[in-house]
Amino acid sequence: MKKTYVLDTNVLIQAPYALHCFEEHTVVLPLVVLEELDGLKKAEGERGANARTAIRMLEELRLSGDLFEGTRLPEGGLLRIEKNFVHVELPPDLPEDKADNRILMVCRGLQEQNPEEQVVLVTKDLVLRIKADILGVQAEDFTTEQVSPDDALYTGRAEAYLPEELAKEFKKSGVPLDAVYLTDENGERKRLLLTENEFLVLKLDQSSKKTLLGRVEGGRVVPLVYKKSRPYGVSPRNVGQYFMQEALMTGADKAPLVIIKGMAGTAKTFYSLAVGLEKLYNNPNGEYRRIVISRPNAQFDEDIGFLPGDEQEKIAPLMRPVIDNLEQLLDSDEGRRYENEMQLGDKVSEIFERGLIQTEALNFIRGRSIVKTYLIIDEAQNMTPNQVKGIITRAGRGTKIILLGDPHQIDRPFLNERTNGLSYAANAMKGSPLCWQISLSAQECERSELAMDAVKRL
Repeated sequence: MKKTYVLDTNVLIQAPYALHCFEEHTVVLPLVVLEELDGLKKAEGERGANARTAIRMLEELRLSGDLFEGTRLPEGGLLRIEKNFVHVELPPDLPEDKADNRILMVCRGLQEQNPEEQVVLVTKDLVLRIKADILGVQAEDFTTEQVSPDDALYTGRAEAYLPEELAKEFKKSGVPLDAVYLTDENGERKRLLLTENEFLVLKLDQSSKKTLLGRVEGGRVVPLVYKKSRPYGVSPRNVGQYFMQEALMTGADKAPLVIIKGMAGTAKTFYSLAVGLEKLYNNPNGEYRRIVISRPNAQFDEDIGFLPGDEQEKIAPLMRPVIDNLEQLLDSDEGRRYENEMQLGDKVSEIFERGLIQTEALNFIRGRSIVKTYLIIDEAQNMTPNQVKGIITRAGRGTKIILLGDPHQIDRPFLNERTNGLSYAANAMKGSPLCWQISLSAQECERSELAMDAVKRL
């Protein structure tokens, strides 16, 4: 059954190509959506860029047909702009001069015009979906970029059994995938469905207390290479950190993309900085030229051009968490770390002054080709799929991109744990030999006793 999809402006602002995602169905753009796109076309950042892209797409379609009568889309559907239904009545509490309500009027008008037609409003605005439901209009989120619930559960790690007699072989060169197994409720062995670069905790089947750590590579489970490493003096404190260390220490030629998910306190930023400093300071073999850190912020990215000061002054408030981690790394004596605040501040300043670590706004990174750089994107869950795509596809030779974040802590409007850029990248790159990813559990929080206790209680 063919449907009519009415698109809200926020769908095109996040994904301009959404016009081409509805196959043989009809896509309707209320005239007010064009007005909103026109008002956004000069905006800074991604919103303005996407508005301009959507307008260019509409212009191409205008040249190939009549947008008000309807023009055919390459996918087989029909696109038209709807300028009618300005007199459709809404409840008194929904004023007609509001753009969202104008879109609802179009939906109601289409329903009244053809009661047999299934009209669906597509919007990322939760409130608008609620109002649509009140009016009897079917409403949906734009799901093309949405990660399915099953895919969202992938953690990049698993547990399995390994026959005791293969332990030595595993430590030497690894074992075939079919050597590891699980057991069902009857005690029968069953094979695992494992993904390339997935990490494994292997329990020896005759000695359940003995475990080995490995990773899936090319049809085998191989031992960790950097298990005994201590990047910048930091030692792993749990299994998740061993896996994280392996992914971060592996060179950009083999692991150019690393995705690390986990709640606050699991040392994602701390460990990423430690490995970066190890590569630049302790082993300066030219692998990377510099460390670049970016930290997207939902309330900040679009307005950066209007803030006073140069780029570094504008983004300084966002980078305070990075400074906090650097202070801990540069002064490893926990008992005397903050005795001389001025000296510690000088150490941090020196790193930035020498250009070993640079901080950049997310909007300034997109579009560049970054070469031989250790690039950390912190709080990546506040990126849109389009933003994360723009960064990963611009990675230059020798660059390692590290995406860090917690998909459950979203600050950006219209994103959730299944539609944010971090989850999108993790799902799209799952199974790629060039992407290593790991999710850290709540039990691996190492921030403080209070933080650990809060994880259990709150």
